[in-house]
This record gives sequence, structure tokens and C-alpha cells, in this order.
Amino acid sequence: MKLFFDTEFTGLHRNTSLISLGIVSENKKRFYAEFNDYNYMYVDDWIRMNVLSQCILPRVVIKDDIPKFLRKSKEEGYTFLNPDSISLEYYYSRGLDYERFNETDTQVFGQTKTIASALKRWLNQFGDVQFVSDVCHYDFVLLISLFGTAFDLPKNVCPACHDVNQDIARHFGISEAEAFDASREEIVLELYGREINGRKHNALYDAEVIKAIYEGIAE
Repeated sequence: MKLFFDTEFTGLHRNTSLISLGIVSENKKRFYAEFNDYNYMYVDDWIRMNVLSQCILPRVVIKDDIPKFLRKSKEEGYTFLNPDSISLEYYYSRGLDYERFNETDTQVFGQTKTIASALKRWLNQFGDVQFVSDVCHYDFVLLISLFGTAFDLPKNVCPACHDVNQDIARHFGISEAEAFDASREEIVLELYGREINGRKHNALYDAEVIKAIYEGIAE
């Protein structure tokens, strides 16, 4: 079973940490998680405007006096306006874990250990698993870190990740550097004549884009 995935994280540096994780299987089962224990000190303006703004799961804060740097979201939860606030980590990390499971869609919000446990349970439904991502050197390392080390991966998970950037380069006869710069949304539009519903830099949407590209050019 191929599992197409994407992550969002706090920057391209060695101390980065996961913000969200989205996975879509070949048979269209989905796993989506948002973390509440990533390192806020690395959240810059770009991440706040392009990544945190695309988070979608409810936040429930265990305080009656909601601080001014939090605002109510459309999902009746809370999101933050000022991630640089010193007090934010204290308040936001007190959010309740949120889990929703059904046959096709799993959603989890909470600490890394909560999400790792939910992911292990979700992966149990599959036989042999091959992860597929896009320019995946950060994404796959961060995914592996949820289990501990590469030696701790579930037995059904292949320890190598397939990178769709190489498929793009091969399909269009361009270099991998040129493939890296190619718009994924334009590739999907060229392949299918339509866009995928969703919001760029949301991990689940990006996983859907990766799946569409792989199925359109790699098989």
C-alpha cells in the first residue's frame, strides 16, 4: 500500500519540529494531525501566515480567561494571533487532545506522543506500506522521529521513502533542480484539467496533490 504524505514544520533547520502531518492512502483513507507541542521560538512570519493559517482542527483551551493573543476560529476552537508571545506556549500547550476516527478519515490534535500513538494504530490496518512524498528529506526524517528511530518503524513500513520530485523530473525531461521549482498545482492542472480542492501548505491538501501527481505520471 502506498501512503502519500506531507508535513509542515517550523523551518528548514536541524532543530525543526512538526506542526502538522497529512497522509492519504491509495484507497483514499486519510490521516491528518496537528501538533500543539512544537517549538514556538522558531515560528516566523512566513510560517504564521502560510502554515498556521491553514491549520483546521479545533483547539480547546483550558482557561476561562482566553488571552488576547488567541481568537476564536470557524471550527469553534482557538488559533493564535501572536505566536511570538512568551506566554503562548504555556496557554496553548494546555489545549485538550482532540481525536476523531472513522472508516475513511482520522483527525488528531495534541502532543507528539498522542499523535504517534494514533498513527501507529492507523497504520495497523494496512499490509506492507511504502511512503511517498515530495522532496522528502525533511518530511521522512520527521515522520520517522514519531516512532523513535528508523529501527523503531512498524514492521509493515518500508524504511525508504519514494520521492515524487524525481518522477516529475523524469516525466517532463528536466533536471531535479528544475523539478523542485515546478508548481505542483500547475502540474495537477495540466494532468487532470482541474484543481484539487483545499488550501496550499495544509499538509493533507499537499498529500492529495502528491498522490495526484504520482498517479498521473509515475504509473
